[in-house]
Amino acid sequence: MKLKFKSIESYGIVFLALLIIMSSCGQAKKDATPWVSLFDGKTLNGWSKIGGNATYEVKDGAIVGTSTLNTPNTFLRTDKMYGDFILELDYKVDPKLNSGIQIRSNSLPEYKNGRVHGYQIEIDPSERAWSAGIYDEARRGWLYNLEGQPETQKAFRQNAWNHYRIEAIGDTLKTWINGVPAAYLVDDMTATGFIGLQVHSIGQDQEKNGTQVIWKNIKIVTKNVAKYTKTSTLKPIYTTNNLFGEDEKYGWKMLWDGKTTNGWKGAKLDSFPESGWEIKNGELTVLASGGQESTNGGDIVTTEKYGDFELQVDFKITEGANSGIKYYVDTEINKGAGSSIGLEYQILDDARHPDAKLGNHYGSRTMASLYDLIQADVNKHVNPIGTWNHAHIISKNNHVEHWLNGNKVLEYERKSPEYLKLVSESKYSKWPNFGEADRGRILLQDHGDKVSFRNIKIRPLNTVKN
Repeated sequence: MKLKFKSIESYGIVFLALLIIMSSCGQAKKDATPWVSLFDGKTLNGWSKIGGNATYEVKDGAIVGTSTLNTPNTFLRTDKMYGDFILELDYKVDPKLNSGIQIRSNSLPEYKNGRVHGYQIEIDPSERAWSAGIYDEARRGWLYNLEGQPETQKAFRQNAWNHYRIEAIGDTLKTWINGVPAAYLVDDMTATGFIGLQVHSIGQDQEKNGTQVIWKNIKIVTKNVAKYTKTSTLKPIYTTNNLFGEDEKYGWKMLWDGKTTNGWKGAKLDSFPESGWEIKNGELTVLASGGQESTNGGDIVTTEKYGDFELQVDFKITEGANSGIKYYVDTEINKGAGSSIGLEYQILDDARHPDAKLGNHYGSRTMASLYDLIQADVNKHVNPIGTWNHAHIISKNNHVEHWLNGNKVLEYERKSPEYLKLVSESKYSKWPNFGEADRGRILLQDHGDKVSFRNIKIRPLNTVKN
């Protein structure tokens, strides 16, 4: 069809209208976000390699990571650290190679000898198709997988460029893959860290040797980030006081729901203490009352008993505080004054509380020790007063381990001759068969100092099929 104009003026008017429409369309598509490039397209300035021995190079305006045999996970990390930000980038990955984008990640000498750990935005070209899900590298594993999200799983483009948008603002992490919402996680474990490009370990797999993942157009916003955030259509997953990732698959269950006293009672009561304990903002707190043992609200215990188990608890102490997590507790023992009897994972401000220098076995009353029996590793890492620490206790076939903030700090064999000798030399010698029960309760101690707990969960090992 041909357009006919009665005059030059008519032609000019139409032409001007078309220009205005085209200009308006261009303005509508313009991105006003104040992006800053993290990669200059020519060099790796501002980035450093850590972890394994995979290689990184710049080729055709992109960063190319190449896998190598017999080396751990390798990361090209930013030299700068980032807290709140919005990050966008493009990548292409070999179908045989797993990879990921690290955010708010760290490499600390006190954590697994410097192993890279933190949030990872997954790159997964396998049939599982969990690309843009959130994995916690070298810590908790999957936090947000893509099970039940078929449209998101279909968004990944095999053997082609894919685009990620990653928002990390406060405790909220959101991701998109090729414009499709992928993950929406609320988790406050780590507030700042580096950004890293992962080349995954391939072990001795010759078929994967030399496979590559390529990144380009890496840009970030760090100022006024809330102004540029996008709305996600997904329902958020909250990790605090909740099961997440693959917890249920592996038999974990919450010991405290974050809101009520369900599942707990006073160690020497038929119900939960009426005072001395507080539930507020998802924290279960024993209140300060002068530092005496079980003289206020008293210890609290689980209503259920456990045999072999794996227990995880976050705890936060105040200055000079003393408390503990006890296990295999028999509340029928010692119904008089003082705390209920059981094996104790000690919680203590080692620098300020006198108990750190007391006990029949030197150092056995320090943080994460088996109270009055075995001292925890003196090189243990303890987070500062007022921040969260993570306790992890594993007891299986009488082999017991204490972990603190991701590091094993002691282990022992319950009921062994060595154990029995330690008990005979301790304050527990007066209690027959101390710590030898096959089943018992979990206890949180009231020692008169303010200490808070959250994320209390347990995995009964005698009911899990491995």
